[in-house]
Amino acid sequence: MNKTNPTNPKIRPLNERDADAFHAMRLQAAENYPAGIVPTYEEEARCTRVETEARVRATEYQIVFGAFDGDKLVGITGLAREPRRKLAHKALIWGVFVNPAYRGAGLARQLLESAVAHARTLGLVQVQLVVSVKNPRAQALYRSFGFVRYGVEPRGLCIDGEYADDELMVLFLDNPAVPD
Repeated sequence: MNKTNPTNPKIRPLNERDADAFHAMRLQAAENYPAGIVPTYEEEARCTRVETEARVRATEYQIVFGAFDGDKLVGITGLAREPRRKLAHKALIWGVFVNPAYRGAGLARQLLESAVAHARTLGLVQVQLVVSVKNPRAQALYRSFGFVRYGVEPRGLCIDGEYADDELMVLFLDNPAVPD
């Protein structure tokens, strides 16, 4: 597969007009990269237009960033935080996915940078994520970004009857020198 490097990629929050492109990207991820996304293809396919619009609509508790090559959505990641006060100091990064033709161009890192920068503007002190041990490329990206492992969920995913552990990772925004 030829790799495509966008000459001037644009990262921006998604909105309701991006719902179809977001849904198509999630379907692509579910079909081709089951260790990188929780819903199965069938589960993601059942998501309605209204549900998808709600997922990409930015609120004080959620935002989804998209990477664009011109008008084409080529990468996504979400950031969600809890509305409950005792948990409102942290957020979860979810759904990091870059179209395979665009991998290696630094788009996943740019998406992470946007999500983390947004978390900082909210005054959050940590960002967490979950990554399957069957996804070593993503694990390496997150480590290179400064995420550290704080635990493992045994059998976090069950893909076609085969279990895979999930690595739980955190990035401390208030003290980047925390050892792993």
